[in-house]
Amino acid sequence: MSVAAGAELTPHRAEYKVKINILSGQLNTELSATETGYVATHVIKPKGIAKLRGGHMRVRSEFATAPDGVRPVNFHEVDTIRGDPETRIEFDWTTNQASGTVGSDEVLLQLDGIAHDNVSIQYELMHDLLNSGPSDTYVLFDVDKMRIANVRNVGAREIKTKAGTYEVVGIQHQKEGSSRVTTLWCAAALDYLPVVIEQHRKGKLNFRATLTRYNPI
Repeated sequence: MSVAAGAELTPHRAEYKVKINILSGQLNTELSATETGYVATHVIKPKGIAKLRGGHMRVRSEFATAPDGVRPVNFHEVDTIRGDPETRIEFDWTTNQASGTVGSDEVLLQLDGIAHDNVSIQYELMHDLLNSGPSDTYVLFDVDKMRIANVRNVGAREIKTKAGTYEVVGIQHQKEGSSRVTTLWCAAALDYLPVVIEQHRKGKLNFRATLTRYNPI
């Protein structure tokens, strides 16, 4: 299996310490290779006082390798922490349609070029950093329509984590019309895996995940 641009994503398992507003938890991620691409699974479990509230978040994204990066195949999200509706989306690249359900609502959207779910975009950015560099814009699935996400490089720095100290580059993306900004601090030494993931909403930090363990598989 190869990515046309040259470099491949590295299958791995990673663990992160998570802060969601004032609550804490753990994020476990896994990227596994398939015959046609990859499957990524992200699971957040509350810890400490947050555990008393119950709930979890589990997201699974399957995507295939493509000449221009990675191409999502299906996406499934269950989030009982925030109480968001369960989401199931299939991407059909023969008809260029994304279809599925968000809660009890059916979704059918036409695709005009490559679009990404909230997980596959991370691995697309990692792939692009490994190769020719990220684009200025990507298209993201957002419940009732596709939205443009603007991407920018916010600079390099050194970040110390429990898993080690890394030289990182900050890649920030934001959907047009959204107040939520996601920043991935990606380490070249780990094939541009984010060692810190931050989300700000209306300028306020409401999510931060910091790498505590990384293992290639």
